[in-house]
Amino acid sequence: MSTRQFYPSFILLIILVLRIPAHGQDSTYLQPVSFNPVQPGETMEYKVTFGFLTVGKAQIKTAPNVYKVNGRPCYKIDVRGKTSGAVDWVANVDDTWGSYIDTLGFYPYLSYRNISENSYRKNEVTKFDQRNKMVELKVLNQKTGKFREPKIFQTLEPVRDIVGGYTYLRTLDYAEKKEGDTLSVYGVFEDEVYRLNILFAGREVVKTKLGPINAIKLVPVMPDNKLFAGENSITIWLSDDLNKIPVKVEAELVIGKAACEIISHERLKNPPHYQ
Repeated sequence: MSTRQFYPSFILLIILVLRIPAHGQDSTYLQPVSFNPVQPGETMEYKVTFGFLTVGKAQIKTAPNVYKVNGRPCYKIDVRGKTSGAVDWVANVDDTWGSYIDTLGFYPYLSYRNISENSYRKNEVTKFDQRNKMVELKVLNQKTGKFREPKIFQTLEPVRDIVGGYTYLRTLDYAEKKEGDTLSVYGVFEDEVYRLNILFAGREVVKTKLGPINAIKLVPVMPDNKLFAGENSITIWLSDDLNKIPVKVEAELVIGKAACEIISHERLKNPPHYQ
């Protein structure tokens, strides 16, 4: 496995599971979420580890302002992953994934990826026509500095992107969920539309730098692939309070265990509940 394949796989663990969008959307023609935990200006910081080594950091940040996209108020949410310390000598990664997400339906109207991994670069912009279930993907030509001809494709459902999928998980009510229950969600990544099942695996207390945190445990059922060790190789813990922020992500990779753990947060909408 090359360096470029390996390091981004765990430096951005906090968003790997964001390949879990869903259906619903926009206040006029799609179902709004029943609960909104997002606060403009909220920020969560994470450390990323591989085995016993700290190899980078990640951040999830909601812009302090609400933006208008397609005439709708939207949160601008960015997820950034970056290597740090000695790891930068062998794999310099600085990736940002962002999305403008409707404040009521939590569906994206516009998303983007800016990927910088050693000498590799990729910049893409995705526009969503949720009413007509159409997606337009544009990728930047790194040599000319201009976008290539867009790919336009149809979806069967309104879809969420990766960042919108992560945010949507925070809006769900887990109070009546029983261990073993399954959530089925729909989304798009690049030009691929997919469906993913997520197991509700109960509740646990997660030890973090901020102290023990009561958490909801989710396990995406991963398709067969060469990176992860089995279909239950990723586990996500969301805080079991009104914020439902990610507090930890673990992944069993073919070459070892990687994790992403919260180290700080600010401007949460609701008071956090720790033990």
